[in-house]
Amino acid sequence: QAQLVESGGGSVQAGGSLRLSCAASGFTYPRDFLGWFRQAPGKEREGVAAVYPRGDSTYYADSVKGRFTISQDNAKNTLYLQMNSLKPEDTAMYYCAASVGLVRVPLLGKEYQYWGQGTQVTVSS
Repeated sequence: QAQLVESGGGSVQAGGSLRLSCAASGFTYPRDFLGWFRQAPGKEREGVAAVYPRGDSTYYADSVKGRFTISQDNAKNTLYLQMNSLKPEDTAMYYCAASVGLVRVPLLGKEYQYWGQGTQVTVSS
């Protein structure tokens, strides 16, 4: 059974860094896209970053460009999100997601079929 498990969340002060990890297992078919999403209380889910595993094309929300980096370790079946220069507005539950089908809009959550349970990131000012 396909599964995604996130880790690495925590509490940091503004300007700090965190690296999120997402371990994938049980996928029978190649994943077409991998992505990170976040949702803050009272807000809609937001696409943060996405990567096309077989081509290394990456996509970022404007709000995180230049601060966040998505990467993957295929040997470990692990997706990462390096987050630098964190801001209080980055506070949210962060989820990784995988798609095994055609993705037209990489930062749109409904394009993804598999989701992790989430990891909390809290940034204090």
